[in-house]
Amino acid sequence: MTTRWKLALHTVSYSGSWGQESLSLDDALLRARSLGFDGVMLMAKRPHASPLDLDADGRRRLRARLDELGLGAPCVAGYNDFALGAGRSDIPALEMGIAYIAELCRLARDIGSPLVRIFTAFEPSEGSHGSLWRTVVSGLKEAARRARDLGVTLAVQNHHDLAVHHLALADLLAEVDEPGCRAAFDAWAPALQGADLAAAVRALAPWIVHTTAADYAPRPRFRYRPDLVQYAAEPAEMRMVPFGEGIVDYPAFFGALEEVGYGGWVGFEMCAPLLGGGSGENLDRQARRFIDYMGRHSRTAS
Repeated sequence: MTTRWKLALHTVSYSGSWGQESLSLDDALLRARSLGFDGVMLMAKRPHASPLDLDADGRRRLRARLDELGLGAPCVAGYNDFALGAGRSDIPALEMGIAYIAELCRLARDIGSPLVRIFTAFEPSEGSHGSLWRTVVSGLKEAARRARDLGVTLAVQNHHDLAVHHLALADLLAEVDEPGCRAAFDAWAPALQGADLAAAVRALAPWIVHTTAADYAPRPRFRYRPDLVQYAAEPAEMRMVPFGEGIVDYPAFFGALEEVGYGGWVGFEMCAPLLGGGSGENLDRQARRFIDYMGRHSRTAS
């Protein structure tokens, strides 16, 4: 017997954030259903599911709309940075970050989502790495306890600078040591770091509760030096490409997820400049490509 992964469209894909087609939240839900996704990963900021725009009645209507469309809501996607306010001890930035995450958890509870995706911190150019690490641990601990009280789990995505390497993320989660603080572990960051994706999954296996996928390929960049009549190499741009055509070894990644018994959702996001441009037609084409790829690489149930 063969079962496929449950697939969720991250609504950021249709938010206009990178110049692509921008849809309202309801239109994004309709697009997810028409494309064949099982659910949505809700971008918890404008123009989609900002907590500021969803009062109690709005949250009830959103939950009813998800039910009406037959869409799951496996994850609410938050946008925090525990480094905000670094160096300003007079501003209660950590408290503000925790309060923001707590409100995301209330939103998730109200619409029936079990997870809130969060980040760690972008490291500022000045300041102590050790001090920032301690701040993030403290913030995650308190936020996870508040999430637990609301029946929600936090899922830390390996995206921001602090603990972006899989071994560092494992260290961070072990130090936080809260059952309500897990990992939303994605493949693209370790792929760009040159890591063994299967080994990375095994290292994070006790914590993984969500993953979001996208594929990328490098495009070399050069800057002209007229004094040398030469081109100087710059860091390559990573261009989002059709799923399965990039450098991310998804067969190894998903194979390892199956090996460790991962039973959660797989999200899909278009959150970078996309090969072919940002038209709705191209976005839809890439989303369908992802669904087709995942269908052809279904996992076999034991």
